Amino acid sequence: MDLLCKAYSNTSDDEPEPEPEPKRKPVYHQHLPFRPSKRTKPEYPLPTLDLPKREEAPLPGRYISKRERALSGTVPEADESKQNTRGPHVITQSVIGSISKSDVPHDVLSSMWHKPKGRTQLSQIPEKLTIALNGHAKAVTAVHWSPTHAHLLASSGMDHTISIWNVWSRDHKKARVLNFHNAAVKDVKWSQQGLFVLSCGYDCSSRLIDVEKGLESQMFRDDQAVGVIKFHPDNSNLFLSGGSKGRLRLWDVRTGKVVHEYIRGLGPILDVEFSTDGKQFVSSSDVSGGNISENSIIVWDISRQVPLSNQVYAEAYTCPCVRYHPFDPYFVAQSNGNYIAIFSSNPPFKLDKYKRYESHGVAGFPIKCNFSLDGEKLVSGSSDGSIYFYNSRSPALIKKIKAYEEACIDVVFHPILSNVIASCSWNGDVSVFE
Repeated sequence: MDLLCKAYSNTSDDEPEPEPEPKRKPVYHQHLPFRPSKRTKPEYPLPTLDLPKREEAPLPGRYISKRERALSGTVPEADESKQNTRGPHVITQSVIGSISKSDVPHDVLSSMWHKPKGRTQLSQIPEKLTIALNGHAKAVTAVHWSPTHAHLLASSGMDHTISIWNVWSRDHKKARVLNFHNAAVKDVKWSQQGLFVLSCGYDCSSRLIDVEKGLESQMFRDDQAVGVIKFHPDNSNLFLSGGSKGRLRLWDVRTGKVVHEYIRGLGPILDVEFSTDGKQFVSSSDVSGGNISENSIIVWDISRQVPLSNQVYAEAYTCPCVRYHPFDPYFVAQSNGNYIAIFSSNPPFKLDKYKRYESHGVAGFPIKCNFSLDGEKLVSGSSDGSIYFYNSRSPALIKKIKAYEEACIDVVFHPILSNVIASCSWNGDVSVFE
């Protein structure tokens, strides 16, 4: 419990701060002037999206931390409630290294180019830790490989930051530090359209960020702390968000507005996952009271905004993670009962009472699990700091790798290299195993 309290606590401006690195200067972008009154019209970061005309956004609309004031001079604080949610913002990125694949060794690039994607590429079990990525000051909540630039990895942290890692770079592996959120960041996802990440957190917002330019292209203001986000698998203009008040919303990036809302009187949303055909999604929520977790896992019809299931999980545990199998008709739910439950993805979405994935621990941590590209393996983090690999069909434990001293929170397979995974921990570490 002490670990949880320590990690979820916000960093105060009154706390001692680390000395800034010598000769480091704030990074500004030449295409954006410093004076808000003379700011030129920004180019839209997603040329394939037919976005409406944006409103001009005043620069001093964001809370400026003590550290940022020290770096950029005296900046008056402003009420964040007056912030325009559509304009780009600056003074939010630290450029440390390059995001270019030219810094990646040729043998790694060659492996990405020549290995087949999808089910034809049989998954392999990583053997050992090859790259340690250190930089977060608090717990790391999620990691995600870029599907379009597979040498880049994004991580979100309780230290309010998002880190972009050029994993196989010869020099600085940490390429960007994005400081757009002013509270803990709970989730991060790469867009299918170029170098953009979508993030969410306890500052009641989701933010679309241009990684290359270091600009926040859009902010989606919510009335709850946002704990999870997920792009629609067939339409990257749409993403689903879930938050602390139990509200599930489908957003349209082109308008910046909610197009659907899914209402059921739920507790805090722990996770969401789209079905493989994109017509349904499953939500997991933290429901307290009673002897069973009623409504803790619900399958929804996206277009009709109605639940297709009721009480499919009748055990008194919450589930911090849900995942659909990439090919077979079932989904799994990580349970605080220290196992992964299996459900049919066809009505009535029955729980498989005779088969589940066991051996790892959850112990109240937001432990995630993920399937391999070919669907043959399921990997999970664990409260004991280890990574567990299961045969997705048996479901027998194949291998266990001790990775951290504290809980391993998230583990994801590389989108191309079948023998590579990335993971993160509650003590702030990010690792790559091969």
